[in-house]
This record gives sequence, structure tokens and C-alpha cells, in this order.
Amino acid sequence: MKKLILLLALLFGWKNQAQVSITQSKDDNDLKLSTLPYYSYGKGLGLTSPDSLFQLNIRFRMQNRVSYFKNEGEDAEYDGQIRRLRLRFDGYVGNPKFLYAIQLSFAPGDVGELQEGENINIIRDAVVFYRPNKHWNFSFGQTKLPGNRQRLNSSGALQLTDRSINNAKFTIDRDFGFQVHNLNEFKEHFSYNFKGAVSTGEGRNITGKSDDGVALTGKVELFPLGAFGKDGTNFEGDLVREPKPKLMLSGAFQQNNNSQRTQGQLGTALFDKRTTKSVMLDAMVKYNGWSAMSSYMSRSATDNPLTFNPADVSDFNYVYVGNGFDYQLSYLFQNDYELIGRYSIQHVNEAIQAFAPHAKQYSLGVTKYIWEHTFKLQTELTFDTLRYSGGPSTNDWYLRFQVEIGI
Repeated sequence: MKKLILLLALLFGWKNQAQVSITQSKDDNDLKLSTLPYYSYGKGLGLTSPDSLFQLNIRFRMQNRVSYFKNEGEDAEYDGQIRRLRLRFDGYVGNPKFLYAIQLSFAPGDVGELQEGENINIIRDAVVFYRPNKHWNFSFGQTKLPGNRQRLNSSGALQLTDRSINNAKFTIDRDFGFQVHNLNEFKEHFSYNFKGAVSTGEGRNITGKSDDGVALTGKVELFPLGAFGKDGTNFEGDLVREPKPKLMLSGAFQQNNNSQRTQGQLGTALFDKRTTKSVMLDAMVKYNGWSAMSSYMSRSATDNPLTFNPADVSDFNYVYVGNGFDYQLSYLFQNDYELIGRYSIQHVNEAIQAFAPHAKQYSLGVTKYIWEHTFKLQTELTFDTLRYSGGPSTNDWYLRFQVEIGI
């Protein structure tokens, strides 16, 4: 009997020792994946195996919206839809240094219409990570590239119901490849991050369109006054109510060699390959409920942005080249209502002015945070002015109500 008790004690001690050998502190094992920033008020629904060799966190979120549109010269109309429906899994396997993240999308606007010869687009992120310590993050798979700040933020962490018109045209979005991030964030001291990526340049879920070009992306983030509270660069608005001013300055550049789509990783197919260059600059300030953001984005092509169908020269497509500025200001009241204003201006390159308009957009929004960004009510009024080359300007506007909920 004594031998049996001793054997059980040894087995129990060995099991505890095995668990301790792979378990890291809460600060180290926070699943902060720098290549896939996301806003999370909680930790979702988590499962950990008894031997601590496997961890799975489950999250979901959805956006339901109704919009009323009035475009100049057209009858008014309304639209109700599930704008986004996402399911996300993340965790580690074998050791907390080896992590994974999977994000699937199911809403029609996320997946798009199924077309012959094209892949169904439910996979947004499928990426594995090696994180040896809190300063380094290596990843392989499909996820967001280190581009402009608003695109990096989850669509569930936005103050208004959607991103800006410049983000829609000039962002670099998701791609498949390798990324390396070096993170050096300190609460009260000057901080900085370096991020780089080598990717296919063709966007997400692309097969059968291989070429001899790759996309090279680099980004620098500076925090002169120290890092934001609760990773505050990853969500819009000062929900933390920073007690001291915080500032972020960042710059990103990408060269997409032999791109096959009108917007690099996004857009429709070109008739001929083009090498494009993208520049993205961001600034963010938060203090005591106030938040201000500004950004500049541009895309240029090394050759003529127009491409023509060799079988029919009247059929053509073009790289969306040009630049734009965004300015956004908000204040969060003590009752968790927030007032937001945004102004965007977009200039297209003269080579495509006959086909694409210059644009200005004015947005005013009111958001009620019930459970921070994970449960909120949003109302937005947006006015657009579109000016085509050699033609009159058109004025369009919409009014929108949206509910965001998730875990």
C-alpha cells in the first residue's frame, strides 16, 4: 500500500512539473498577436487541456445595420443587412510560444458572390506564430499586413460604422506570407515597434495566379510619450481615458511587384501586371476622453496604370492610383456616449481621372458603448461629394444605424 501511495505521489508530482514547465505568466501568455491586432474586452470562451498542452479561445462578433441612402438624381432607398459575422479561434499547441489564429467570415459582404473559377472567401486569417518572448513575433500564413492603422484595427473596434473612403481604395489588407515584428512598448517611456513582411502580393484566398513577384512591406511605429493603455492603438476612441497624453506616429511602405489586381491585394483582375508602391502615414493622440487621428495614404504604379484586354482594346481596367487624407476627432462623455466627426479628401491620379472621381466625405456619428467596443450602438450621418473630370459634382448622403455585439 505504501508503494502504491508513493507511486501515485511521484506521478502527481511529475504531472504538475510538466504543467509548470510549459506554463508562462499571464503577462507573457496574453495571446497578444501583433500581426493580428484585435480589440477584446474579455478573453472570449477559453478551453485548456488538463495537461496544459493545448489552449483554445473562441470569439464571435456580428454587426447588424440598416441604412437609408439618397444619391443625387436617384430615388431614395434603404438597405438592411448583416454587415459582418465573424468567428475566431486562437490559442497555442504544445507550448505557449507556438500560437495560432483562425478567423472565418460568413456575412455576404465579407464572402462576396460565388463566381466560377474563384475561391469561396470565408477564410480571413489562418496563421501560425512563434513568440519566443514579448519582444519578438514571427508568423507564417494569411493575415493582415502591417499597413495603415485603421485597417489594422478590427472592424469591430471602429468609432463609425465603417472605415474611410481612403482606406477603401488605398489599403493593403491581408496577404499570405511571412512576417517579423519587433515590439518595444513601455508604459512611461519612449517606445517603438518594427514590422516587416514578405508576401505573395495577391491578397487572401488566391490560388492559380502565381507570378514571379512578391510584396515587400515595412513599418515603423513610434510612441514618444509611452505606450497606450490596454493596447489603445488597436481601437478607436479613448475608452481608457488616458490620464496622460499619448501619441503614436507610424509610417509604412509597400512595393508590390507584378501585382495582378486593381488595388494590389484587393480589387478586380488587371489585364496586365503592374508594380505598385504604397505609402501609409498615421498619427494618433488620446487624452482624457479625447481622441484625434490623422492619416495619409497613396498608391502609385511604376508603369501606365491602365491595362487593356488584348482581344478587345475597348475593354480595360486600371490600377487605382492617387492619394488621400483622413482627419478624425472624438470625445467620450462620462455616460459612455461618444461624439465623432471625420473628414476625408481623396485625389485620383490624372491618368485615371476620366474614370474615377475626386471625393470628399463628411461624417458625424454618435456611439453608445454598453460593453466597450464589444457591445455598442452606432448612428452615423455621412455626406459625399464626387467630382468627375470635365463633369459636374454629385452629392450623396446616407443615414445608418448599427449594432455591434460579440465576445
